[in-house]
Formats: sequence, structure tokens, C-alpha cells
Amino acid sequence: MATVDTYALAPRFAKYLRVTDVTDALDAVGRADLTLLDPAIRPLWFGLKFWGPAVTMRVVPTNQRMPVLTREEARRSHAIWNDMTGRGLRIQEHVRPGCVIVTSTNGARETGYWGSNNSMAMQAAGAVGIVTEGECRDTDEVIMQRTPVACRRIGRTIIPGRVELVDLEVPVGCGGVMIRPGDIVGCDWDGVIVVPQEVAEEVLAIAAQIAIDDKKGRRRLYERLGKPLDETVDVEAAEEYYKDIL
Repeated sequence: MATVDTYALAPRFAKYLRVTDVTDALDAVGRADLTLLDPAIRPLWFGLKFWGPAVTMRVVPTNQRMPVLTREEARRSHAIWNDMTGRGLRIQEHVRPGCVIVTSTNGARETGYWGSNNSMAMQAAGAVGIVTEGECRDTDEVIMQRTPVACRRIGRTIIPGRVELVDLEVPVGCGGVMIRPGDIVGCDWDGVIVVPQEVAEEVLAIAAQIAIDDKKGRRRLYERLGKPLDETVDVEAAEEYYKDIL
């Protein structure tokens, strides 16, 4: 596998590229639908966009129940659950500024692994996005906070008694595709994709050209229709930004 600094490369995807530009570029390098996450996995709020290297986590359904808790114990349910399962894994220790946290849930039912509190904590630690093939809960707050979460569904439950975190920073299957630590994950209103790191530089160059050609065509149509120009048809800025790879 080619070595590339995807933390340096990912912001170049984020600057001007859409998921669709990169999807077309992945087609061009022979990866096509191998890199498209299940279309049910979508951003929680319109306007959410992110690109970043994956930090991966694998969650599995548990085979044990939480005991009935006292009022005081209920406030410590997560700590109690970690003691019960013997899982000392902490995703926080792997988060780097600019990363995207990718959560494989392995068929767990209504996991609710991410909610308004822990997802915002990842954002505060530097994550630019969270992708899960499971659910997110507290979504009124997640949307109001503009916390960058893409998920399959909205849920209600949370971790104790339902799922266990068993692996960090390993290749995972998420939304039907392989995602490895360091692969570049992108999201916008069209959905979520992954760019394998060994083709990331070539995909970036092809996607940049596709995006610029699209901007040129749409700008001509804007002008024909008398529409005021906006940033999505700023051809000159995109050409200047990508001039070293075009």
C-alpha cells in the first residue's frame, strides 16, 4: 500500500470537492461502487460536509445484560458497564485534529452509540466528522449543535447492556465497504464515501478537474439564465487552488 499523508491531503478534498466529483474520480481509477457506503447512511442535517482520515472503531452486540441499578448507580452506568465487560478501550486516545471517526456496529440493534454529548466531545477533540452504520440519538441537540454526524437512523438507546467496543484502529466494514485507518472519508448531502489511501492522490487530481469542468458548465448556464454567480461556480478560485495538480 502506498504511503501518503492523508491528514495533509484530506483538506484539499474539503476545499472545493463534492462527494459526486470524488465518486466519478473513483470510477476512473477502477474503484467505483466498492467505495460507496450504503445510501441509508446520511448526514443528520443539511449543509453538513466533511473530509478526513478515518479513525476506526468496531462495536458488536453484547451477550450480557446490565443489572438493575440504584439511582446512584444509574449515574455511573457507563463506568459500571466498562467494568463488567472488561473493555478499557478509549476512542478519545486515537482522535487527531481533522479525523473522521468511523463506527462499525455489526448488526447491533438501535445502538445509540453516539448522542449529543459524546459526539460533541469528539468534535471538541478535533474530529471533523462521525460516521456510524448504526443510530444516533439526542438528534434535536446534535442538529442544533451542528455536530457533524452521519448515521443510518435515529435511535433512542445508549451503550450499556447493548453493545461492546472491541477494536480500535483496525480495518472495519461500515455501510457495506471496507474502511481502514487513514483512508479518507467524505460526506455531504449526497451521502458518504471512502477514498482508499493508495489511490487518494490520483483521485484528488481527477476529481479536481471534474469539479472545475462542472463549475465552468454551470457558470455558463448561470449567465444564460441571469442568475447571480455564487461560490459554487467560482472557477478561477478552484483553478488557482488546484493548479499544482491539474
